[in-house]
Amino acid sequence: MSYVLAYITAADMDEAEKVGRALVESRLAACVNVFQGMQSMYMWKGSLEKALETVIIAKTTEKLKYKVVEQVKNTHSYECPCVVFVPVVGGNPEFLQWIDDETD
Repeated sequence: MSYVLAYITAADMDEAEKVGRALVESRLAACVNVFQGMQSMYMWKGSLEKALETVIIAKTTEKLKYKVVEQVKNTHSYECPCVVFVPVVGGNPEFLQWIDDETD
């Protein structure tokens, strides 16, 4: 089995909790971590934007990543939410098995 971490940004803690809960309840992620208060600067439709955002890191499997993207898009307020994946290279075998056990 291959594992990934999904890096997702949200407008605030309420949205991050909504997105994270949807991922865990639908068994698309075994766990999410939420980090509040990240400062973001980005180009959007030709303008430099600056915003406080909340980061979500979801632990899931490679095979579920496209379903994760769809779930986030269905529960997120952004027109184009950030959802990217970082491969997991190794780790505690029992923890990785737990991810398998808790995801669909």
